[in-house]
Amino acid sequence: MKITFIKPNIGRMEHSLYVDEGRMEPLQLGVIAGLTPPDVECVLYDDRCEEIPYDEQTDLAAITVEIYNARRAYEIAAEFRQRGVPVIMGGFHPTLVPEECLEHADSIYIGDAEFLWHQAVEDARRGKLKRIYRAKPGVPQPGGTQPRRDLFKGKGYLPITLMQFSRGCRFACDFCAISVFFNRTNFVRETREVLAEIENQDRKVIFFVDDNFLSNHEAAKLFLRELIPMRIKWVSQASIDMTNDPELMDLLEESGCLGNVIGFESLDPRNLKSMKKASNLTHRGWDQYQAQCEILRSHHLQNWASFTLGHDYDTVESIKETLDFAMHHKFCFAAFNILMPYPGTPLYDRLKREGRLLWDGKWWLHPEYRFNHAAFQPKNMTPDELTEACWYCRDHWNRTSSIWKRMWDFKTHMRSPTRLGVYLFYNPIYAKEAYKKQGMLFGLFRDSIDTRNISPLRKVSPSQEGSVQPPANEGLAASADQAVLRRLG
Repeated sequence: MKITFIKPNIGRMEHSLYVDEGRMEPLQLGVIAGLTPPDVECVLYDDRCEEIPYDEQTDLAAITVEIYNARRAYEIAAEFRQRGVPVIMGGFHPTLVPEECLEHADSIYIGDAEFLWHQAVEDARRGKLKRIYRAKPGVPQPGGTQPRRDLFKGKGYLPITLMQFSRGCRFACDFCAISVFFNRTNFVRETREVLAEIENQDRKVIFFVDDNFLSNHEAAKLFLRELIPMRIKWVSQASIDMTNDPELMDLLEESGCLGNVIGFESLDPRNLKSMKKASNLTHRGWDQYQAQCEILRSHHLQNWASFTLGHDYDTVESIKETLDFAMHHKFCFAAFNILMPYPGTPLYDRLKREGRLLWDGKWWLHPEYRFNHAAFQPKNMTPDELTEACWYCRDHWNRTSSIWKRMWDFKTHMRSPTRLGVYLFYNPIYAKEAYKKQGMLFGLFRDSIDTRNISPLRKVSPSQEGSVQPPANEGLAASADQAVLRRLG
């Protein structure tokens, strides 16, 4: 038996195919391949950097689907299905909107792969795939499952190893799909299994892709104490309430943490309360994160500040003030994200009740929706004003003059040659990606699917849409060879 694992791209730029020049290893597919019986042949094709050989013999196509690549995933699924290859879809999107995904696949997998994937493989082997496999979330990679990292070789991924210490988050932010998927629960791996995985790979830079690495402070402390002798450098994603725990902050620094993606989200406490971002509010009074930022700097952490913009108390002016805040604190990186209504979240349900959703309520499928554009009607501005204000922040943040001004922080970026190298190498690449991706269309073909996608793809001609068709293997491979580091998170 042979299984073909697929990582879909997002879509295309206005006049050309988008090749992700800063792509990371698709860890989730490596883990699932590691869960697959050894007598099953596994191959991986990454739509972000290579053409998918649809005519290559295979017994099952397994596609990981996220909301941003759902439209492209459905295009890919149609190609396999019209050739008689059964398709199973898994990931966040099939779990949050299973009915939609069932219209495009022979089978969907809901929940974490660790617990029922073996059954799905055996059913596929016998030609008896179930329509739905429904597993609960739980501890990642129980028993020390090792990802099939051999499948990543030769694909130009960033030289940083992706790994997981835990999954899920204990908080209940109303816009976050993570809390819905994991039911506000954090599942932590056995420390010895994570340490064994670190020893089993070649690199000294690790990205723990946890939804909130520090959701469980005490479990994190136990792990960090054991991590110190490993002498690695690492990054992850974490909530800012870490700054309330001095011992935890010391352990982060001692264990080799370079920094974390931190969801600051908003500078307005009214927004934080309404979105239920409890981890960002303190009992000391509101000082716009001044105390927390000083604690982060004192431990030399180069953090990625993440903001969601467009909440009900936001205005165009307050969004631009967020840029001033980020510049003042000289963050290593920052993401000025438009607030997105993800299906299945309390935010999505509220906006739907209020009649504020745009793009027919399914922006991820709409053929005219563009990446980083507003998908709902904000309270205090038009959707276009929200889009333009967020782009104003991205544009100004990524300018060469901004990168130069932010560099001069001797507690963080100038603290060591390693930190300065990270800063100078990644920032120009992030800037390039920001400009490339702004306004991208989802999927490759504007007229490819009736969104039920039962029939084969209907390819439009170049005369109808310009450079819409994927290039030949040679051109795509050449673009992939130019892959460079882009992001830590």
